Amino acid sequence: MELRHLRYFITVAEELSFSKAALKLHTAQPSLSQQIKDLEDDIGVQLFYRTKRKVELTEEGQVFLEQARLTLTQADKAVTMARQVAAAKVQSLRIGFVPSAEIRIFPYIFPRLRVKIPKLQIRTLNLKESDQIIELKKGDLDVIFINQDFQNDIFSSQLILTEPLVFMLPKQHPLAQLNEITIAQLNDVTLTILSHKLSQPLSHTIFKYIEQQQIQFKSIHETNTIAESIQIVAAGHSCTILPSYMQALATDQIVVRPLSHPLPCLDVFMSYNKLEPTLATEQFLAEINQIFELNI
Repeated sequence: MELRHLRYFITVAEELSFSKAALKLHTAQPSLSQQIKDLEDDIGVQLFYRTKRKVELTEEGQVFLEQARLTLTQADKAVTMARQVAAAKVQSLRIGFVPSAEIRIFPYIFPRLRVKIPKLQIRTLNLKESDQIIELKKGDLDVIFINQDFQNDIFSSQLILTEPLVFMLPKQHPLAQLNEITIAQLNDVTLTILSHKLSQPLSHTIFKYIEQQQIQFKSIHETNTIAESIQIVAAGHSCTILPSYMQALATDQIVVRPLSHPLPCLDVFMSYNKLEPTLATEQFLAEINQIFELNI
């Protein structure tokens, strides 16, 4: 039995017609019929019921069809991976990310990858989450790190880490003198947050917390960048809520204070094409699986 026999069988099974299958395969119908007969003789099982009016799969044929498809998929994948190794000495990995991945994930994974794949070219793109998903669907990104669980029949998603949110305020603000800030003390405070157009999960998480705690901020302003939010706070004009890793970017004019009702966390998910991952993607997944103790 050869792979071509499986391809012939699958085509007949899908068309349920030897004549239509022969046309699709660009072969003569008698030759195709003989190929299927040879396959049945080889495995010792009848795969089709044949009458003058119709062709149907037997129960054995239905099981064989499912496994034949898996076999061809694996065979095609093996060929693709072998060609990648042989023909593409320089592999590429295209990654979209939210800023937290750049600080919490990349420093741990990239050095290990470069040791194992010295010629690996890594391209990282800091894009809006909606744009990352679009590029992943198009095949222009191999892996994305976002704050939402994006998965379906084609794309898989894994929770990588959770990032605590922190309340940042100007050093000279009266509330900065406290060790802990109560919810009531947040009333009449001006808040600056990142625009929901740039990060809907972050915006949604913050507004949900505000609603649950019934906080009456004096006003809420949106910015187009995290850097802009930090600059406004440093200038003493507002407070902000950001992922904790942003403390590293804060100036000495900004302090972080805990709230009496702790702020929630923001999840960071990794999504990728699980049906057609590149060789570089599979090696990347293997490394991140080991570092973060996932079950990919």
